[in-house]
Amino acid sequence: MNAVENTCVTEDLGGYALVRVGGEVDLSWSQKVRDAILAALRGGDVGVELSRVAYIDSSGIAALVEGFQTARGKGRRFALIAASKPVLAVLQLARLDKVFVLFADVEAARAG
Repeated sequence: MNAVENTCVTEDLGGYALVRVGGEVDLSWSQKVRDAILAALRGGDVGVELSRVAYIDSSGIAALVEGFQTARGKGRRFALIAASKPVLAVLQLARLDKVFVLFADVEAARAG
């Protein structure tokens, strides 16, 4: 069992879905994150808040990439919000920090 509690909660902010993810996004959890992101994209623009993610592996990154590609295909906005240091390190290593739109907070993402 993970030392950090895994959470994935979607909030409707009036036409903007915010998916708040926490814990360790690895192979055992990334499918639930993926499902939440894709479900949120059915309703409109999506932001994925990652400030409470302690660890992310390639399966977690793949869930984010799939969300990004799905949003782009539907003409929707998709952003990563408040990425934690571990998430940002992986995004930078994979050079995905140049692909994803990154925001410091929810207000900036919704305005952006």
